[in-house]
Amino acid sequence: MNPFLILFILLITIPIVEVYFLIQVGSVIGAFPTVVLIVFTAVLGTYLLRLQGMATVQRVQKTLQQGELPAIDMLEGVVLLLSGVLLLTPGFFTDGVGFLCLIPLLRRSLVLAFLKGQFFVNSASFKSQPFKQQNTQFESRENNIIEGEFKREDDTIDKK
Repeated sequence: MNPFLILFILLITIPIVEVYFLIQVGSVIGAFPTVVLIVFTAVLGTYLLRLQGMATVQRVQKTLQQGELPAIDMLEGVVLLLSGVLLLTPGFFTDGVGFLCLIPLLRRSLVLAFLKGQFFVNSASFKSQPFKQQNTQFESRENNIIEGEFKREDDTIDKK
């Protein structure tokens, strides 16, 4: 399915769902408590996001110190960023999805599922094209050797 069509559908349906939930909750508990609840979820979400973000940054630093690439932790950081956007967007549906993204086990599963999907998409494209071996950097240098001599001449201006 076209990604732009998916984005268009999300941009139309999410606000409709949010307005529906706000009206339903507001009719049960009242307008002012609904607004207070929205502000409370935003503040709580921001606090939890800060804690999770700092933990993720520490894991990235630790992985880098071990000389490894922190790809999964960096993608978790992207999910945390998305979670922050969702938590700051007023509404109960986006807050629910944002809070779900703050659960470490669920977040890691989401990242791994994304990576698995990307791997299979990329591996399928490799199967459709013949594998062509690339020259390594060393082989490339051997083929481009130019022999000669050079003399360094200082660029001096007459110092008269």
